[in-house]
Amino acid sequence: MAQETPRTARLEARIAPEALAIVKRAAEMEGRSLSDFIVSAAQEAARRTIEDNHIIRLSVEDQQRFVDMLLNPPEPADALKRARQAYSDLIQPAP
Repeated sequence: MAQETPRTARLEARIAPEALAIVKRAAEMEGRSLSDFIVSAAQEAARRTIEDNHIIRLSVEDQQRFVDMLLNPPEPADALKRARQAYSDLIQPAP
């Protein structure tokens, strides 16, 4: 049996009466308390938001281009070659 985390934090929000009526009705339909319904809905929305900001979704064409660039990278640009040489000179100076 899973142990519940004690609820010690309090959250307050102002809500329009019409919105409250809808949320209350939905909570009743699921047989849950208003508080439990709101917390659960907020957690789910938070999870979706976090997932949407951490997962990169690419079209099929973009996926193919990404893989092609990994498997067949272009030659480094001159600026990158110079930066690599400057880094090497800094880390391992010539004797």
